[in-house]
Amino acid sequence: MPITDSQDSTSDEIFALPNAPPGSDFVQLFTRGQRRLFLFILSHVPNPIEAEEILQETNVVIWTKCDRFQMGTNFLAWACQIANYEILKYRDRCRRDKLCFSDEFIKHISDAATERFEESDHRRRILNECLSKLRREDRELVQRRYAPGESGKGIAKQLGRPVNSVYQSLGRIRRTLLECVNRHLSADAAGHGI
Repeated sequence: MPITDSQDSTSDEIFALPNAPPGSDFVQLFTRGQRRLFLFILSHVPNPIEAEEILQETNVVIWTKCDRFQMGTNFLAWACQIANYEILKYRDRCRRDKLCFSDEFIKHISDAATERFEESDHRRRILNECLSKLRREDRELVQRRYAPGESGKGIAKQLGRPVNSVYQSLGRIRRTLLECVNRHLSADAAGHGI
């Protein structure tokens, strides 16, 4: 059935395709952001099933508007803004429920969550930079330890080292990373990078 001018414009948006297929960089950002986007939505919606539905609606909008995203900008902030609109639509649908919060409260929470996401991304970039400054052996030890299914005992056995020695090395590396991250954060707070 063709869409007429009298039909809801949201149905046009839902079935509209982007002008050009999204590039692999966009697809990677989209895929990597799914868990964090879901957690953002879940922080606004009391029910995980409803949060999942809102995520799916958000994904449809993100996909249809992918040509509007500026590569190099913060994908998660952009996606969270879209999710925020979808959350507001959800809230309009459940307005008669007494447990709904005001739009102002939701906006405040949304702004705070977006700020935390940006801060978390900033800290992750700093941590990656600090990891890159480690000696190759230390970086490999950390990467092995935090690989899925790995344990300090297992790594000690693979390396032929005492378990205590591996844990001491990991403790030293963690302290080094913490000091590096704190230096960067202090420098950022003072207004100049390292």
